[in-house]
Amino acid sequence: MQPIPERPSSARAEAPAASHDREIESLAEFDEVVAARGSLAGFRVQAVDLTERTEVLLSVDCAGAVFLGCPMHPEAAARTRISGALVFPPVPGLPFDPYLGTLYSPGELFDALDAGYEATPDARAYAWFQRTKADGDIFASMLRAVHDDSVSDALDELLTGARVVGVMGGHAMARGTAEYEGAARLGRSLARAGLTVATGGGPGAMEAANLGAYAAPFDDGMLGEALRLLAPVPSFAPSVTDWARAALDVLERHPAGGPSVGIPTWFYGHEPPNAFATHIAKYFANATREDGLLARCNAGVVFLPGAAGTVQEIFDNATPNYYESRGEPTPMVLVDEAHWTDRHPTWPLLKSLARERAMESRIALVDRIEDAPEALKRLGG
Repeated sequence: MQPIPERPSSARAEAPAASHDREIESLAEFDEVVAARGSLAGFRVQAVDLTERTEVLLSVDCAGAVFLGCPMHPEAAARTRISGALVFPPVPGLPFDPYLGTLYSPGELFDALDAGYEATPDARAYAWFQRTKADGDIFASMLRAVHDDSVSDALDELLTGARVVGVMGGHAMARGTAEYEGAARLGRSLARAGLTVATGGGPGAMEAANLGAYAAPFDDGMLGEALRLLAPVPSFAPSVTDWARAALDVLERHPAGGPSVGIPTWFYGHEPPNAFATHIAKYFANATREDGLLARCNAGVVFLPGAAGTVQEIFDNATPNYYESRGEPTPMVLVDEAHWTDRHPTWPLLKSLARERAMESRIALVDRIEDAPEALKRLGG
């Protein structure tokens, strides 16, 4: 399996251009740029603690630079402003960083889980969202918008050059079931084929696919053990704490698994993120999250059985394929004939929409989850 491509840090030390190469997202990158150029002019510095770099900030050229949420001493902040920089200071009291430069990790979102899920940054961010989403405060809505744009920026950087395949499906799929194991094996197969697995980042089918991608570098025994460890806690209800702790136990036993992406949302606060996505792009705005997830699946999407949310995702994906608004249509593979023809008859409508369109050769319905990787490959994913 190939890791998600990442930009070499040395590229950022070159002359700034109108691209992500102008962005500095860690203290190491900050030091590298200063050492190579002796200037921060034109760079964007995101959420980097610069309290130990006061002497540098007092001496280097900062004309046209932008500092987003970077802690620094008052004299350094004053000097950078005088030299022509824009300084957006950290916002105190928030359970999240609106200027984050990289995606979340499971450890960040589930920090303090030992005190209960309610104490974690993930739960506190949702509580903040619930308090502010309808109060009409322009400052709160601005913070949400800046945060979500920062997430999109970090996600684009992470996935540059990656072949991304989406796995969509219902959050109600329980651990310990044959369906959950099948979704995990699907994620593992796709990851072993060199694809980057992306899901909605939540429980159920999403967690299973991320688990499979995480298990890709290990032997078959690891996935079997993980499934056994997770089975006693089949759902995030009634206890998110117990559900998350079981997943973190698997990660502790088997560190350094394969990468994958989860793209969840605080809009659905009852759905916690799963711990098996190594990179988590969590949004406040669900519409931004849904469109962004599907738009980045350039190698196609596999749709496992689900209800309203998965049906919505099918047609959110079908619409740009129908109009070719994102270019050539991408593969769509629906799994479980009875589910998509009888229970929720989505397949007949999708098939009729695709008739005599370019997307007609890019859709497939398979009955068994084991057939999905081959169908994806056949369709060009």
